[in-house]
Amino acid sequence: MKKHILFLAYFTFFLTNAYTQQNNEQTAKQHDTLQQKKVDFSVMPYMSYNRNLDFMIGAIPMMMYKLDGEDKVSPKSLSGLSAVYTTNGSYFIAFFNKWYFKEDSWRGKLFVMTGDKNSQFYMTDIEAPGFYDYGTNITVASVGVQRKIVKNLYAGLTYTYAHYDTLYEDDVQPEDITETNALELNGLYDSRDAVYYPTTGSKALLRYLSFPTWFGNDVKAQKILSEYNTYFPTRKGKDVIAARFAGQFGLGDIAFQQQVTIGGKDIRGYSEGKYRGDGLMAIQGEYRYNFNDKMGLVGFAGIATMYGSDTEEFDWKAYPGLGVGYRYAAFKKVKFNIGLDAAVGKDDWGIYFRIGEAF
Repeated sequence: MKKHILFLAYFTFFLTNAYTQQNNEQTAKQHDTLQQKKVDFSVMPYMSYNRNLDFMIGAIPMMMYKLDGEDKVSPKSLSGLSAVYTTNGSYFIAFFNKWYFKEDSWRGKLFVMTGDKNSQFYMTDIEAPGFYDYGTNITVASVGVQRKIVKNLYAGLTYTYAHYDTLYEDDVQPEDITETNALELNGLYDSRDAVYYPTTGSKALLRYLSFPTWFGNDVKAQKILSEYNTYFPTRKGKDVIAARFAGQFGLGDIAFQQQVTIGGKDIRGYSEGKYRGDGLMAIQGEYRYNFNDKMGLVGFAGIATMYGSDTEEFDWKAYPGLGVGYRYAAFKKVKFNIGLDAAVGKDDWGIYFRIGEAF
């Protein structure tokens, strides 16, 4: 069954790539006009599979552009819309933006998302331990800005609003309506040679999130999120070796929706949603092999651990993951990949559609 699913996902992905390439050639004149306006536009199909959400299909129109045509230092800004439907009845619509301006002395972001997520979680402290389904109506809006302090060093502030309305299967927990308002202070060290596909340098990000009661939160909580990525060119600069450490630490009364789940970009290979807790730590490495300017392959491996799970036996155990992936260049002028990853973990596996690199 796994082999059939993997084959179907990869086969569909290759077909959509072929269609996208043909469509790009047919619209070359339109692209030339957009490039004169310093806008590069692309529409990418979304196709993936998850053991939790099942098959996921959708579309992602994106554009890259310069906020100031005279600015030769800032990277191109990115704006896009993603619309995804899953065969388990979930859907997500998101609007995302990353802005770079004033010769990269300022960076901004805006993210808005709404959707219905039908998922599952693992419970042991009840009469019938196992997986139980839940459905969450989600609305999230986040806006942030960063200012360069000195070379490669930024400091910033972000506000994030989130609303969750969660119903649980068989009423194993009461309906949970949670509204949070997060204030985030962050510091960024960024010496990468490119923000979308770095080949040298490093990125270190430290984020402190506070959910104070005076700001409309029912309970007081804090989260500390950290990451460190570093990049090394190889094969005469054609390929890249990338390494990453990530840590997420919940402090105080962390709500169910605020918990972290092992999986995603920090440790691929986990999609059931079984391992959930207040915090996790993960390290991983990835080799990015480019066999031409448009396409490439990646191989990756990592290991994670967690704490604060409702199932204490899950805490501080080792959760390894490894896999391979395919990459395809989404834009002509800027190295920015989309792709598909397949990974296996501890009694679990997953397939992931990528917008940009994993890290």
